Amino acid sequence: MTAFLRALRPHQWTKNLLVFAALLFSKHLFEPEPFLRAFLAFIAFCGLAGAVYLWNDLADFEQDRLHPKKRLRPLAAGELSTRTATLGALSLVVAALSLSFWLDVRLGLCASAYLGLNLGYSFGLKHVVILDVLTLAMGFVLRALAGGFVIDVPVTEWLLVLTLLLALFLALAKRRHEITSLGEGAASHRAILAEYSPYLIDQMTSVVTASVVTAYAFYTLSPETVAKFGTAKLSWTLPLVLYGIFRYLYLVHQKDRGDSPTDMLLTDRPLLATVALWVALVIVIVYTAQGVATPLGVPR
Repeated sequence: MTAFLRALRPHQWTKNLLVFAALLFSKHLFEPEPFLRAFLAFIAFCGLAGAVYLWNDLADFEQDRLHPKKRLRPLAAGELSTRTATLGALSLVVAALSLSFWLDVRLGLCASAYLGLNLGYSFGLKHVVILDVLTLAMGFVLRALAGGFVIDVPVTEWLLVLTLLLALFLALAKRRHEITSLGEGAASHRAILAEYSPYLIDQMTSVVTASVVTAYAFYTLSPETVAKFGTAKLSWTLPLVLYGIFRYLYLVHQKDRGDSPTDMLLTDRPLLATVALWVALVIVIVYTAQGVATPLGVPR
């Protein structure tokens, strides 16, 4: 059981916190029913993510045995049987999709799309240059959409664009770390790495980084944002966004980190403090301004 739980990679489930983004920005964060529905959607996506990790390890466990870190994963290390992993993954999928469709049909369809996208990545798209990182980024976009569907509020194009760009930023940083840390043997661990180079990824990262900062600045100052929240003070969070991005790039380039965005967030105190401060400041600005909450019509 311990090996099975480790294979689900619960430390990676923090990525699913994006489900709460729509709840936060629709000004319903402190309302019990919407919060409970968002939390249940979070649980459903954690179950789907665990199933995807199991299937991914089943597809790659021979290659994982050659990797300095991945060889310690339960399947690659022989601590978990393929039969147990397969049955566990199927059980998680059934439970998670059942919960999603019970909460909202649109959420169920979004969760199904998320599962299909990740299976497509595990069994094919991860071998296609550029599409591999775009697929990873689209998984985050689907999480953001799911958060809006489950509480029946619209998800703005701004949130979707910013989610896509930030996820691309993280995915490219991870690819760069894999190439630099594995050296000449990188392609033997992940074939797609032969299609990338540090220079190419740095160029792509530069474009995405500039896009994230620009898009976030425009979002905070856009007329619709100011009208919605009744203030332009959301722009005050821009320095935190800049510091967070620069800190992340510093860790990737100077400290040879970046293999796991989740681990970096949870272990690097300045980065963790920046994210926590950003969330706190957003809550203060959004919930004390004289704006109008997004209409909430939770299906009964």
